[in-house]
Amino acid sequence: MTTLVDIHNVTKTYVRGKQKIEVLHGIDLEIPEGDFVALMGPSGSGKTTLLNLIGGLDHPSSGSIRVGDQQIDRMSSGQLSRWRADHIGFVFQFYNLLPVLSAQRNVELPLLLKDMNAAERRRRAAIALELVGLADRGSHKPSELSGGQEQRVAIARALVSDPTLLVCDEPTGDLDRSTADEILTLLRRLNSEHGKTIVMVTHDPKAAEFARRTVHLDKGTLVRDAAAVA
Repeated sequence: MTTLVDIHNVTKTYVRGKQKIEVLHGIDLEIPEGDFVALMGPSGSGKTTLLNLIGGLDHPSSGSIRVGDQQIDRMSSGQLSRWRADHIGFVFQFYNLLPVLSAQRNVELPLLLKDMNAAERRRRAAIALELVGLADRGSHKPSELSGGQEQRVAIARALVSDPTLLVCDEPTGDLDRSTADEILTLLRRLNSEHGKTIVMVTHDPKAAEFARRTVHLDKGTLVRDAAAVA
């Protein structure tokens, strides 16, 4: 199986005044193409920091991160920005939809960074909305959608550029159990039926059960890497 994400001896240290805070300590992790990984750990364990490094939102203090054939720890901020636009789909806890835009237009937003005409943007957004079960909600604004529908729009937006990797930060943290399970079932289907590689931060053990395996962090150290229960 091809390794998509290869993290070797990664550390991350933040400086606050005269104090240095080491959040990650020598992380080694491989994520194969087509995997669905849940990152779990107590608050402050470093799981969101690790997710941000995988998604190219931050640089490690030391160590290497390779995603596909790209050594992203060596990229400049500008290079990382262009790389993210081509390869990463982000799903956040609070959706981050623009309230004045329709679902269709929200999904189109990542495509504005590409050399693409308006008709092609609309076509791709329609396909993404259909994939998440919202083909009939494209004209609705976020205020006209339920929380679960808003998150589906956010997932469609993450998918519209056909990214190499989906990174999800507590994607069900603002949803009730039933709606959360619907979103997690969608993510699992995107992984199993469409081959999307997914890395998901969650504090919820039930959410982690939808992943193929779970990686546990504690105080910035990888403490366990176990297959999820089917």
